[in-house]
Amino acid sequence: MLASIGYAVAYTAVGLALLALGYLALDLLTPGHLGRRIYHDRSVSAAVVLSAGFLAQGAITFTTIWTNATSGFGQALLYTVVFGVLGVLLQAVAFVALDLLTPGKMGSLVTEVGFHPASLVSAAAQLSVAAIIVASIWP
Repeated sequence: MLASIGYAVAYTAVGLALLALGYLALDLLTPGHLGRRIYHDRSVSAAVVLSAGFLAQGAITFTTIWTNATSGFGQALLYTVVFGVLGVLLQAVAFVALDLLTPGKMGSLVTEVGFHPASLVSAAAQLSVAAIIVASIWP
């Protein structure tokens, strides 16, 4: 049981680091400070996009751990880090691509104080990228 507790702590630490990395990437892609946009300005759009990013990253992390657990702790943890970072990078690429393909500046649209439908489009893109990555994970 102690080994399982240690694994849970290590995987959680990696998962939290990946969530933080995803948050920082989205913060760089949007104007202003993302946390301030959500918690002080009460931007529903920014919260939708960040929430989708967290769910997407969580799905990638979960799938990587679940499909590689029998490979041994070290290898499974390495897969988790690699696919997690890949997820953050590819979600950022999708955000930039969406920005290039749609009118307006995506970063500004998804951080407006009021709800903007572009936040749903951005959220769907993040979840779609995660689904593609999840489907590609194989031990």
